[in-house]
Order: sequence, then structure tokens, then C-alpha cells
Amino acid sequence: MRYLFDDCALDMDRRELHRGEEQVAIEPQVFDLLAHLIRHRDRVVSKDDLLATIWKGRAVSESALFNRINAARKAIGDAGDRQRLIRTLPRKGLRFVGEVREEGAPSPPPSELSLPDRPSIAVLPFADMSGDAGQEHFADGISEDLITGLARIRWLFVIARNSTFAYKRRAVDAKQVSRELGVRYILEGSVRRAGNRLRITAQLADATTGRHLWADRYERQVGDVFAVQDDITRSVAAAIEPRLLAAEGIRALARSPQHLGAWELVAQAQTHFWRMSRADHQAAIEPLRQAIASHPDYAPAHGRLGFCLVFAAHMGWIGADQGLLAGRDHAIRAIALDDCDPWGHIALGYWAMMERRTEESIAAFRQAVTLNPNSAVAHSHLSRGYAFAGRDREAIEHGNEAIRLSPLDPEMALFLGAIAVAHYTAGRYEQAAHFTTEALRLRPGFQGAQRLRCASLARSGRVGEARAFLADVRREQPLLSLDWVRGNVPYQTRELMDQFVEGLRRAGLR
Repeated sequence: MRYLFDDCALDMDRRELHRGEEQVAIEPQVFDLLAHLIRHRDRVVSKDDLLATIWKGRAVSESALFNRINAARKAIGDAGDRQRLIRTLPRKGLRFVGEVREEGAPSPPPSELSLPDRPSIAVLPFADMSGDAGQEHFADGISEDLITGLARIRWLFVIARNSTFAYKRRAVDAKQVSRELGVRYILEGSVRRAGNRLRITAQLADATTGRHLWADRYERQVGDVFAVQDDITRSVAAAIEPRLLAAEGIRALARSPQHLGAWELVAQAQTHFWRMSRADHQAAIEPLRQAIASHPDYAPAHGRLGFCLVFAAHMGWIGADQGLLAGRDHAIRAIALDDCDPWGHIALGYWAMMERRTEESIAAFRQAVTLNPNSAVAHSHLSRGYAFAGRDREAIEHGNEAIRLSPLDPEMALFLGAIAVAHYTAGRYEQAAHFTTEALRLRPGFQGAQRLRCASLARSGRVGEARAFLADVRREQPLLSLDWVRGNVPYQTRELMDQFVEGLRRAGLR
């Protein structure tokens, strides 16, 4: 993902800033501050918001904050007196006012998706009405838990969190959402938290007709948030399919008020968890560790931390010795605490795939799908497990299901990457090149897709193009070699690995 504005390009994957043809040296905190202002350019960002997001709530002097803001302005060619791009609003905060174009964002889905053959719903992000930007994760956590709870209802088709959150802070018409996501029902609402008091409103509408089906308001103590989530989930299911409600035995999530602190920490981690960059994964790991330290028996924290560690090891962000064994241990602990939480099984499956324990990997991914057939991420990882094992038909089937469940997913590049691997192992090199090109259009820094594109181009006869692209790839991955590939890319058999290595060899890698 790159943000283009004025003569600048802010590359979120490489964490680089360019002005014109030149790369601008920028400190990590200044980069994060600039990125946060651009991401939230539709509103004024308060000082408290910056302190909570960039400095994680640590005490920071006014002069330190002023210096970082000035550094951000200087890096992009702005000035405090002109404020062409970053504007200061006295006693309110800052706002990025430059015109921004996003490059590498997910492509919009077809203008209209057909409705599934079962009841279908999208839960839009609940609006945070607290007025405190530092509490936004609380409303996001409630929305995510409602999605998870509804997704466990097997007769209901539920759009994944990553696609519904694409509508956050956007004024959209319910019928537009219905067309773009291919669903009949829309659930939306708001959250207001004041001290220990909580007010949640929710309403359900048939978006194809505009008819409201149900609405309610809840005034509770914060500790009752899980009970409110259960109430909303039951009410929505009852409004959609009352005959099946009793048979389902709905329970949104097995949580208790004692877990509230850990739940909030996991919600904080989720704001970074889905972006899949080195910096965001590190930002997700810290609150997950805090959640486990304070609540050692909280399964969601173990499951997500296990996945974060294994994925970071695969990307090379941390050493395999740091990530794989620790990730496996957290995955096993998550499953022991709650074997109905898909994330423990996804983390264990990813670890087994990295260790080339093929059947264990696929079994774990398959269990995650069984537990939650509406989980796009579970389908995408099962797709990846099948693809690296050379089972191309099943890989493509589950990859397509992930896309249908989350057609606006910001991690669409990962979905497409697994499908590309499936085509490559089946010898369909042109198709593999097409899907890697699409994945890289969305996420130019996706290194796995870069390597696969080199091999696919070479195996499809476009050797000159493959070698030119490899030269670009090696500038980002100077240690890339055939030996490195054999040790770090999880093709599950020697034959599949040899097939991949041969493509890279033809592209010029040694």
C-alpha cells in the first residue's frame, strides 16, 4: 500500500518516504505519526489520539511532540507557517488536508454480487460515540465479537470483519453495501462508554428492501458487555431465522466479566493484527503478551499471539528460533483452553506447514474451517496449506470461498498468493504469473509473491522479464539464494520444492 500526495509517496509496506525520485530519511516515530494522520485524514486527530497510538500512552513532553510534528512537515516539504498538508487546529489537534491517492488498495468487487443461497449478513463497524479516540478499539472489539458470534451460526452467511471494516467512517447506503458485499441483511449500531457505564444501540435492516427488522438499546455496566453481545446475537438470529434459533443454541463467545481487561488488550492488538506489516505485527504482539501476563487462561490471546509469532518467523521479521516453537506452544495452549476458537488451530496449522508436517497442517486448518465455516481467514489458510502440498483444486476452491466471504479484504493479496501457488504447483505458470502480478499490485512489498512471480515468468518462457524482475527483488532481499529458499519456503515435498527452485534458477537465482 502506498499513499501518494503532492510530490510524495509513503510506502506502508517498505516503510519508506519518497519525494520525487529521492528517498527521504525519516525516523520510525515520525513515519508512524505521518501515516496515522494520513489514514485518519477524514477527521481531526487529537493530541491524546497521537499519544495513545504513536507513544502507546507514555508521557511525552509538548516539545517532543512539537519536534515530531515539525519533522513530519519537513519530511514532506510542508512548513508550519503555510500548512499546505498538515494543518494545526488550535485546541483541537491536527488534520492532514492534502489530496491523497491510494495505490495498492484492494480492487473493488464486481458492482453487484449475487445473494448466497442462505440468509446473509454484514455487520458494519459500530460507531464510537465516546468522543475519546483512545476508546475506539472498544467499539471495534464489540463489532468483531458480534461477527464472530454470528459466524458460528452455520445456516447464516456472514461477511468477514476485514471487508465490513472497509466501511469504517464512511457514509454508505445499506443498499450499496448489499450490492457490494452480496448480502441481504445489515447490522449497524453505536457504542458510548462513559466511565463504567455502557450504552449500545443496534439495528437490523433488510438492505434489499430498506425495511427495519429489529432495533434495541442497552444500558449496562461495562462488565456486562459480553452479555449484551449475546443478547444482540440472539436477537439478530431470531429476526432472520426464528425457527432455527433454538436448535442452534447460540452463545456468541465464552467470556466472563473477569476477562474484560484481556479482551480489551486483544481488541487493541486487532487494530494492528490485520495489516500484516513488520511494524504492525510488533505493535500487535505487545498487548497480546500483556493480556497473557494478566490472564494466563485467556484462549484468544494465546491463539492470536501464536499466529503472530509463526507468521513473523515465516516473513523473516524474527528468527525461526524465536517464532516457531513459541508460536506452537501458544497455539497448543489456546486449543487446550478453548478448542472451539479457530485461531489456535490456524496458528498450529501454520507452524506445522512451516515444519513440513503436511497432514497435521491441513488437519488443523480444516478444523478451523469446521469450527467457523464463515471465517475467510480460515479458508484462506486452508487454501495455503493445500497449495503448498500441491493439492491445487482444493486450494483454489477454498481461496475463492475466502474471497466471497471477504470481497473487500485488505489482505486480498494473501488470498491471491495462495491461489497463485496452487496454479504453479499444477504447472499452470501463466495463471500463476497473473495471480502474483495481481497480488503485487495490491501489496508491492509481498515478498513471497515476488519470488513466485520470478519463477512463474521464467517457467512460462518470459525469461528476460523474470530476470529483470529478480534484479529488483534482490535489492529488497539481498540474502536471497536457492539455499535460502529451500530452508524457508514451505513447499511440502521435494518434488514441489525442486519445481519451484527450477523456476528461480531459470530466472537467474543461484
